[in-house]
Order: sequence, then C-alpha cells, then structure tokens
Amino acid sequence: MKSNEKIIYPIGIFKAKEKYTIQDVQSYIDEIVILPVLLKEAVSFDDPSLAYQSYKEGGWNVNQIVSHVADSHLNAFVRFKLALTEDNPQIKPYDQDRWAETADALHYELMPSLSIIDGIHKRWACLLKSMKSEQFARTFYHPEQKRAIRLDELLHLYSWHGRHHVGQIRIALNSRNPFS
Repeated sequence: MKSNEKIIYPIGIFKAKEKYTIQDVQSYIDEIVILPVLLKEAVSFDDPSLAYQSYKEGGWNVNQIVSHVADSHLNAFVRFKLALTEDNPQIKPYDQDRWAETADALHYELMPSLSIIDGIHKRWACLLKSMKSEQFARTFYHPEQKRAIRLDELLHLYSWHGRHHVGQIRIALNSRNPFS
C-alpha cells in the first residue's frame, strides 16, 4: 500500500468476503458495539480548534468525519430494518460528500453526532444480537451498485467503516499533521 493510501485507508481498503461465518458476524457485531467508545476516545480533546483538523490535504475535518459516521451508520441501520421487513427493497442512496458540506457537518459541535452514533449503535446492536443466522442472508437492492447486498456483507462493511474513520481521526489529531 502506498503511503498516501495509508493515510486515506489507515486500516486498509474494504474487501467483502465470498462467505461469512457465524464467528465473522459475531466479531462485526462486537465492533458495532465498541465503536461509540472508540470514537469518543479518539475525539477527547480540550481544544475545540482540533475539530477542524483534517487527516489529509483537502480531506474532511474531524467534525465532518464524525458527522459522516453518524449519517452513514444511521442510513445503514435503516437499510438493515428495511431488509429485515421487506423483500429485497430498493434503498435510497445519498451523496456523502454533499452531506459533509452541510452546516451541521462543517461547523457544529461533536457531541450531537456522538450522541446519534451512541444511540444508533445501541439499537443496532440489540437488533443484530436478536437476528437468526439466516436473516444475515437477507438483502436490499442498491441502485448505484446495481446489485443486491446481503446484510452480513453490510455488517462487515460498517464494522470496517467505523474503524476506518477512527483511524483517519487519529491521523488528523496527530500533532505532526500539517493539515488544518
């Protein structure tokens, strides 16, 4: 992996598996449970100006990353609920870059987004722990990707997604980081 890729993808690029085991699913659920704690630890700083630090030149700042995680994981939770209650429903995509440019993502304090993440992850973990193994094979249709996506793959993606953005926040808050 090139050094620039290591900054953009601090934990590596996501790669879906062909098949998921019960152990895989359980480890991904564990990561959904712990993410709110990891995010709060990553952004536990006293200087509010640090929320405007970026992990790379032209990249999202810490505020935008935390807001994005809240937005994205809220959408993922809804997609889980849709797939569990409908047969292969078509989801509504959204433009994450444009969402990251709205005022609440650019200039708002971190606590409301952290509260959203905490609440969503508690509900999501409850839902995930209640699911039978065959329910993780349920799907929704993603019109941009033009394919059905299984819930076990989505769970894997979002366990990676949280760790990915925690890594970017840690890079952004590194005192040697020149991007602010």
